[in-house]
Amino acid sequence: MNALLEELSWRGFVAHSTDLDALGAALDAGQVKSYVGFDPTAPSIHMGNLVQLMLSRRLQAHGHRPFLLVGGSTGLIGDPKQSSERTLNPKDLVGEWVERIRSQVTKFVDFDGPDAATVVNNYDWTAELSTLDFLRDIGKHFSVNRMLDREVVKARLEAGISYTEFSYMLLQSLDFLELFRRYGVTMQTGGSDQWGNLTSGVELIRRADGGRAHALATPLLTKADGTKFGKTESGTVWLDPQMTSPYAFHQFFLNAEDAMVGTYLRIFSERSREEIEDLERHSREAPHLRAAQRALADDITDLVHSPAERRAATDAAAALFGRGELRALAPSVLAAVTRQLGDVTMPLTEPLPRVADVMAAAGVVPSKSAARRAVEEGGAYLNNAKVLDPEQTVTREDLLGGEFLVVRRGKRTVGAVRIEHQA
Repeated sequence: MNALLEELSWRGFVAHSTDLDALGAALDAGQVKSYVGFDPTAPSIHMGNLVQLMLSRRLQAHGHRPFLLVGGSTGLIGDPKQSSERTLNPKDLVGEWVERIRSQVTKFVDFDGPDAATVVNNYDWTAELSTLDFLRDIGKHFSVNRMLDREVVKARLEAGISYTEFSYMLLQSLDFLELFRRYGVTMQTGGSDQWGNLTSGVELIRRADGGRAHALATPLLTKADGTKFGKTESGTVWLDPQMTSPYAFHQFFLNAEDAMVGTYLRIFSERSREEIEDLERHSREAPHLRAAQRALADDITDLVHSPAERRAATDAAAALFGRGELRALAPSVLAAVTRQLGDVTMPLTEPLPRVADVMAAAGVVPSKSAARRAVEEGGAYLNNAKVLDPEQTVTREDLLGGEFLVVRRGKRTVGAVRIEHQA
């Protein structure tokens, strides 16, 4: 097997390929231009998208040239969902999301040198395409019978699927054909749930131009129980720091399951095979130290956000448990911590509430009487300072950043509240 494909297989990037031997031969023969698409159906890309960006980085590191497509036109349609018809977003909103996602994806590849990346927008070749030309030049190459065989289409047939979503496959295939013609792109990558779209593009290139192209699908990442990766109780793990804070992002990977941390390291970390296998061994022998999780969380936060944001996240985590100075944390970090701990708010009152009331509101104790018992037993803390009086009230000087309070019971049970100032 081609050395690069062997590495990609070891890292967990290979689920399906149109022809691994032929792809390996193409990769051996010289630079391969590959593309992956991102539809702006939300204002940010998420962890599932990052798998594809890591694959693009890996290909580029071996001398191949990545094309990142932001779907200004396909984003107006949306790939069919298993459950129901998508809500079509306004054109101006999709245009705004295109620019946000374009800015995000450019962080992950290099735009200089002989293997420089290129970002494209499929709206450029579809905006002026007439319906007649689309049907004559593209639609004639597609069999409705084959389109009906797609799993997502089968799942939707009983409830109904619009012609708009049904024809999404044709638009994505057109993208591959256009990139093949304009730039010589011969490889498309994507998640295994996109396999039907990927292979349709390969087939369109063969039928329309007699060309040879390749498709490579990555596995869909899941948790150990088989549920979808990248989801938390509050929703998707986004790459936009305003939607998922660097602190919450770092914590998500710090809490990765022992059974899956090796899988995530292979995909999201750029450490060597030897380093990753050593971390996996360490995780099996001493799982309580969570060395693999720490390496994973640090590496991926550095990449997606920055080393400075990662340090702020680790400083915040340390300060929460009494190993750092809470007052040194920026208000934005304190706000992220508060959201992560439950986004509890209390109104600003005169006098300010008792610490016992704050502890109960933050959920670190089940009741105010339990909070008082924690104080009496020496296990209650406000902003890492031990609380000695069950009737102690909060002062304005206690408000971190003018609005936040961190309370703790014992060593590990931490909560936070935000004091809302009245308008």
